[in-house]
Amino acid sequence: MAIAIAEAEAAGMRGEVPVGAVVVKAGEVLSRAGNRVEERADPTAHAEILALRAAAERLGEPRLEECDLWVTLEPCPMCAAAISFARIRRLYFGAYDAKGGGVDHGPRIFDHPTCHHRPEVVGGMEESRMAELLRAFFRERR
Repeated sequence: MAIAIAEAEAAGMRGEVPVGAVVVKAGEVLSRAGNRVEERADPTAHAEILALRAAAERLGEPRLEECDLWVTLEPCPMCAAAISFARIRRLYFGAYDAKGGGVDHGPRIFDHPTCHHRPEVVGGMEESRMAELLRAFFRERR
């Protein structure tokens, strides 16, 4: 989670919503990313999507079955669907997102009968630290 936090902090310093993600396989970091939505003018450039793409490219496979994803914020519905399609083994995330989350909140993507793959999910890792990082970012913007 420390690497994901570093990516989130770097994203925040770039003016992006501070979210970071890391894909790990057998203890090896395959990819790491922070949000780049503003920088790339791309609404899909969420940390999770960027990290999944990089890990898949590195492995030369679209499925990341033996991989775990660490994210600082509960993934949105788009990212949750991508996590399912990538067949991530375990998802670890920090702060819960009651407004925009898609795992434990909102549409709860993994609970749908049409969901292709349901990873094991562990939420609330360093939740207060991650929530404060986000609050501080938005407080400065207002």
